Amino acid sequence: MSHYAGPLLTRPTAEALLAARDAGADAWTGSLDLGISNGSALLETETWQWRGQRYPYAHKLKDRTIHYWDGDEFAPVSRYAGSLIKLVPTEWGAPTFEIDGIKMLPTSKESPFEDARRKVSLIEPRGKRVLDTCGGLGYFAACCLEAGVARIHSFEKNADVLWLRTLNPWSPDPDTSVSGGRLQLAQADVSQAIAHIADASMDALLHDPPRFGIAGELYSQAFYDQLARVLRRGGRLFHYTGSPNKLTSGRDVPREVARRLEKAGFRAELALDGVLATRR
Repeated sequence: MSHYAGPLLTRPTAEALLAARDAGADAWTGSLDLGISNGSALLETETWQWRGQRYPYAHKLKDRTIHYWDGDEFAPVSRYAGSLIKLVPTEWGAPTFEIDGIKMLPTSKESPFEDARRKVSLIEPRGKRVLDTCGGLGYFAACCLEAGVARIHSFEKNADVLWLRTLNPWSPDPDTSVSGGRLQLAQADVSQAIAHIADASMDALLHDPPRFGIAGELYSQAFYDQLARVLRRGGRLFHYTGSPNKLTSGRDVPREVARRLEKAGFRAELALDGVLATRR
């Protein structure tokens, strides 16, 4: 799917455009791509221009929502197909996303993109072949590309998440020169697709599964055995677990994960909000 190249509006941005027009300004300067760049919009009475295209002013946009031009209006970047999935703005520029109101990326202390960059650095991707099991918005993949990965194989099961990626300028596009053919993105369930990956064909792994209650198969011993099979000896794995409340869940998920990885053939230690493991 090709990536969207039009403006992205949040309620504050739409209000800033209207305020500048009402103040008599001929132009407004700011970001219309969630902080990727700054530019100028030319202001007219009924419309405004950006990158050679005219758009109507947007009134009464939803809070905590990103809107894109669908050809007729500025529509929310959200879909409902059994669950509500939406792209959500953050103070950091790079958005997160929610499924039924549950935030899927950490944003309380730093940008989700910076969070991904710190985790990716643990596997030292430069020059390596990397498996990205649960691609999400693609921030792990983008940081790997930035760090000079040789090739990254990324899987994402949810078609609606892949749609969000086409509207998010922070998500890497496999077809751009920046990717340079190094990003292979597939819509597939990695718990099944991994069986088709050759033994020891990966130099490093990134595993960022949904929480255990949603995707328990991605925390199973059988899946960890597959991760060990496809990773070369000495290769690194970062497994995001989050920090679930042991008092309410009754489980210590990071340590459970570490024990299973050890059994699969890794040396494992807790790191950041997950587990860093090395293939023995």
